[in-house]
Amino acid sequence: MIGIIGKKLGMTQIFDAQGQQIPCTVVEATPNPVTKVVTPEQAGFASVELGYGAQRLARESKKGERTPKGRRATKAEVGHAKKAGLEVPPAVLRSFRLDDAPGKNPEVPTYNVGDVIKVDIFTPGELVKVTGTSKGRGFQGVVKRHGFGGGPNTHGNTKHRRPGSIGPGTDPSRVIKGKKMPGHYGAERHTQINLRVEKIDAERNLIYIRGSVAGPTNGIVLVRKQG
Repeated sequence: MIGIIGKKLGMTQIFDAQGQQIPCTVVEATPNPVTKVVTPEQAGFASVELGYGAQRLARESKKGERTPKGRRATKAEVGHAKKAGLEVPPAVLRSFRLDDAPGKNPEVPTYNVGDVIKVDIFTPGELVKVTGTSKGRGFQGVVKRHGFGGGPNTHGNTKHRRPGSIGPGTDPSRVIKGKKMPGHYGAERHTQINLRVEKIDAERNLIYIRGSVAGPTNGIVLVRKQG
């Protein structure tokens, strides 16, 4: 189903008609232009590519002028944006599949290149699924990464946060697959479903979503319709 690309601003609280406090994540989703349309004849499914934000452009080459520092949009990105009628290439491009359940939802919405998706596609009370990238925590041990209890802190023990034995020596004589061990923690794509839209602020392009979503402040999130 269609969705929108946004930026997680942080969390706040709002109050409903009964005076109950509701914790909400605020997502800023400026209008997303449709930069590409994929039809079922092309790929076997229908989808659209949306853009968010804007990249910086390289200065026109002139003798004696320095190239400005920082990343600039490539010629391929500029050309792709021009096909969609955009002067500046979007900073983020994401594809949204329109027929999540082929055969079960025959009414697939149609979009054209140049259309704009805004926050008003959502309504308060609607359930959505939000995809984000969780906070990266680097290389961590088993206590922080998996919640192990660790060893005793007294009686001469020196292995307080070690994982302990990771497998028998005779049988199977190896470490089994999937063993919980130290490693890279976080920085993974995470999708949360059944999140309720509490409020839509169309003037400021804000979506108030009940509860928390994965990712740091200013992280890119995808908010998609559910079912």
